[in-house]
Amino acid sequence: MLKLLDHLEEWLVATLIGAATVIIFVSVVHRYASGLAIPGVQDWLLSLNMSWTQELCIYMFIWMAKFGAAYGVRTGIHVGVDVFINSLNSKLRAKFVVIGLSGGALFTSIVGTLGLMFVWEVGMRYAVASTFGLDLPHLTEGPVSPDLEWPVWIFYSAIPLGSYLMCFRFIQVITSFIRTGQLPRHDAGHVAGMDEKDIGDYSQLEPSGKNKNGGKS
Repeated sequence: MLKLLDHLEEWLVATLIGAATVIIFVSVVHRYASGLAIPGVQDWLLSLNMSWTQELCIYMFIWMAKFGAAYGVRTGIHVGVDVFINSLNSKLRAKFVVIGLSGGALFTSIVGTLGLMFVWEVGMRYAVASTFGLDLPHLTEGPVSPDLEWPVWIFYSAIPLGSYLMCFRFIQVITSFIRTGQLPRHDAGHVAGMDEKDIGDYSQLEPSGKNKNGGKS
């Protein structure tokens, strides 16, 4: 189950990055191509409404940041100043590490709860009531985004979802640290999909394509 959650987290961030890159590229090409006086093509490009791309990409980057932060907690890639903590003896260091991680879990749980309350009031409650056919006349649909005209509670859902996932990752790291005494570490030199054998084989290659033993690769 945790492996599935890990993969979903990675796929979501990667998909958002890829999709946002494509959308921004298409928007930029459209903007510059629309200024070219090409008969027929220019009129067709000007008829296309691409004003929504900037707004969509902003919201995509928000989702990307929230879930990317949770991924960072799990993999240990967040920047931290731990010179003082590492100078302490092992028992005292362990206490400070648990306190720090617990503070992160508490903070993200508070942010997630406040975010959920906001999302619920800004339109999610109306959406839930409408979905289940509840007749609550005092509820309003809530605001929509300026360009996409989508309910903003959908975009703001990144706050509670990402924060609660980040809180779960903090608890996961705390549990692992108490059990093993190790924190997740990110190896900046590691390339996903390559093992140490592959890296060793590449290290034997010279710039000419020949390996150090005289043979060709």
